[in-house]
Amino acid sequence: MQGEPPADLRVETRLAVLGRGSHEPGQPLNVPIVPASNFRAAPGGVTEREYSRDDGTPGWEALERLIGDLEGGPAVAFSSGMAAIAAVLELLPVGARVVVPRDSYTGLRGLLADGAAAGSRWRSRIVDMTDGRELIAAVADADLVWLETPSNPLLQVVDIAEVARAAAAAGALVAVDSTFATPLLQNPLDLGADLVVHSATKSIGGHSDLLLGLVVCRRPEDRARLSRRREVAGATPGALEAFLALRGARTLAVRLRQEQETAGELARRLAAHPAVGRVRYPGLPDDPEHARAARQMRGFGTVLGFELPDAATADAVCGALRVISHATSLGGVESTIERRAKLPGQEHVPAGLLRLSVGCEHVEDLWADLSTALDVRPPS
Repeated sequence: MQGEPPADLRVETRLAVLGRGSHEPGQPLNVPIVPASNFRAAPGGVTEREYSRDDGTPGWEALERLIGDLEGGPAVAFSSGMAAIAAVLELLPVGARVVVPRDSYTGLRGLLADGAAAGSRWRSRIVDMTDGRELIAAVADADLVWLETPSNPLLQVVDIAEVARAAAAAGALVAVDSTFATPLLQNPLDLGADLVVHSATKSIGGHSDLLLGLVVCRRPEDRARLSRRREVAGATPGALEAFLALRGARTLAVRLRQEQETAGELARRLAAHPAVGRVRYPGLPDDPEHARAARQMRGFGTVLGFELPDAATADAVCGALRVISHATSLGGVESTIERRAKLPGQEHVPAGLLRLSVGCEHVEDLWADLSTALDVRPPS
């Protein structure tokens, strides 16, 4: 009879073998989709699983086991990345002080703004995370420090360990949105963070076909509180979404390897192109974020940004692309591009900045598409 896999496996193997369910002969190799909300109960007693919103499903549990193993703590799956973010904020008392990066996911800042408008549910302070003095000053008066590293869309990198030390001295929690890094390139819990958030909609799922979020905790009691938030708020992942996220995660290491290699090559070529201004990618040796990323991460990721002279030029480039898709999400096997400054709340982003999420296409096809589009002039 085959037993549990060894504990000392490399990450590529763990992605393939963990979260497989029962190892008994005759059981399915993949945890099957269980499209059930209700389960048979024992007369006069309580069974392990009676109602999926309360007790979970085999699919959630398999995904949580895999991601929790990769990040080094217990994981909780949610119906979306935003649901995961909201659950973390709901752990805080009314009036809690939250430090949040200026360059961060617009949904997070929108949720904090809504909470402030609804009677000071939270009080947020937006800071430039690359300004060490401003950041440390803000941490000293915080209940929660929210980091996003690398950030969306400016690819800024924050020293998690340094912030975690300052937060611990101030009695503040640290949560890190590590979506761009994935669990393979960065493990914030090992650097002192208390909570790690992933939008599994992105690289973990990897195929642009699901919505799902995850929170991984340092402390088991936080997992219990987050599970309770999921239960009472109803932010439960669907059975199909959990299945798809787990299936996508199986190939994360393979996808990430190719996508990251291509992203680095495209960043180098874009930096040499006469039509392109600044290229933002921590893997470039002259990038301001390179040294921090090299110390903290095991690679530089699959997302880069490059600046064109103005919004009209950037929009013209997006319209001229034929291989790269003009779309708002990222992390899929297909490359996507977007001018992020068009969105509300992105006033700090240069108008001509394009965020490129690199997929699994051949690097030469992607470069041919980009270089052709860069020759297009915007309408006068």
